[in-house]
Amino acid sequence: MIEIAIMVEGQNGLNWPRWQRLAQTVEDLGFAGLYRSDHYTNSQPPDLDSLELWVSLTWLASHTRHIRFGPLVSPLSFRHPTHTARMASAVDDLSGGRLTLGLGAGWQEREHLHYGWDLLDISRRFARFEEGLQVIHALLHSESPVDFQGEYYSLSEATLLPRPQRPGGPPILIGGNGERLTLPLAARYADEWNAVYLTPEQFKARTQKLQELLAQAGRPVDSVRRSMMTGIVFGRTEEEVSQKVARRTQSKRSADDLRSHGVIVGTAGAVNQQLEALEQAGVQMVMLQWLDLDDLVGLTALAEAVLSR
Repeated sequence: MIEIAIMVEGQNGLNWPRWQRLAQTVEDLGFAGLYRSDHYTNSQPPDLDSLELWVSLTWLASHTRHIRFGPLVSPLSFRHPTHTARMASAVDDLSGGRLTLGLGAGWQEREHLHYGWDLLDISRRFARFEEGLQVIHALLHSESPVDFQGEYYSLSEATLLPRPQRPGGPPILIGGNGERLTLPLAARYADEWNAVYLTPEQFKARTQKLQELLAQAGRPVDSVRRSMMTGIVFGRTEEEVSQKVARRTQSKRSADDLRSHGVIVGTAGAVNQQLEALEQAGVQMVMLQWLDLDDLVGLTALAEAVLSR
């Protein structure tokens, strides 16, 4: 059965009161998890509240009991990979083993320019990302001191202490749809691959490509969990759905157009049909992007519609 989790955009006004209300509501309603983006800002102004990722996850680890959680995804362009590995291992231990460590190369130019981070061109960005993945994977898995010499990072007798309580630490998630760069990295380093805004047919095609790459890497085809983050426009009535589609698209796109781009749209029946199609395509968990951080009534109605499946 496909698992249903919630994903929020941390740069869209997330502050402590909102985060605390959301976390408690998501857990109380019975969703499988709560995930969030890791951004300073949006790609376009205005700038809104943006609660720091790892501080927020540390609070979540100690104030919830059941939900899984993590970044979708944390750019290695923001933090040194040894720092990320240390924080992730500690937060996972604090939560009793509920963190999924989502990692990415970085993409949003505006925040990198504003806050002084080096985004790099695509080729060098992904080369740095792969080195960071190697560093994090080695630190989480190696009981012995780690030596590493790359173009972007170097380690000499580096040890992660205390050792993660989970063998190998939190599972590594790599997010993205790219067949040339992202999927090969997922096949080599990921415990979970997270697609973004795909239709069931598109997801099947990417899954087939991932399985081919896993076989080439000598890994079992079922060794990498498959999940997807996608948008949700849910309403209790058709009129409410139409109103929300109009607000979301400034009346420029239809519900069918959104569905063709992977967004789940409709009332309870339509939403469940789309979730079933994703399940049949091989999606094991879907993270539904909940954009209105204050709409807990709507979130409750969504839970009543989809979690009873």
